[in-house]
Amino acid sequence: MFDINPADAAPIWRQIEEGIRRLIAVGTLAPGAPVPSVRDLARELRVNPATVSRAYQRLTDAGVLSVRRGDGTYVADEPVPMKKSERHELLHDAAARYASTAMSAGVELDEAAAELAAAYHRLGREQRRRA
Repeated sequence: MFDINPADAAPIWRQIEEGIRRLIAVGTLAPGAPVPSVRDLARELRVNPATVSRAYQRLTDAGVLSVRRGDGTYVADEPVPMKKSERHELLHDAAARYASTAMSAGVELDEAAAELAAAYHRLGREQRRRA
């Protein structure tokens, strides 16, 4: 599904939230598709179920996931896009982590920017291919 990095500065619940949003964005999780149960995902990622529950609750509150009592949690039929302020915060945090990683590896800005652009285009192609 996706990996969690305990050394990452982002809280684990945010990494889970970002991972689910990314899977939806690239089409791996389609609207109406079931998501793993809290316990199953916690076991797979080796994290506390309360952490997964927090991420799922935030995604449900944001309209990205929907809960069907007695049936499970699903991607919303029409997931609500992030608010501009949420997108800005997410990008700011992710950019800071990426810049820190690049700097610690001794990578210059132009090389880091090229890698970011390549990843962006690669993910875009994958998303279009699945559509």
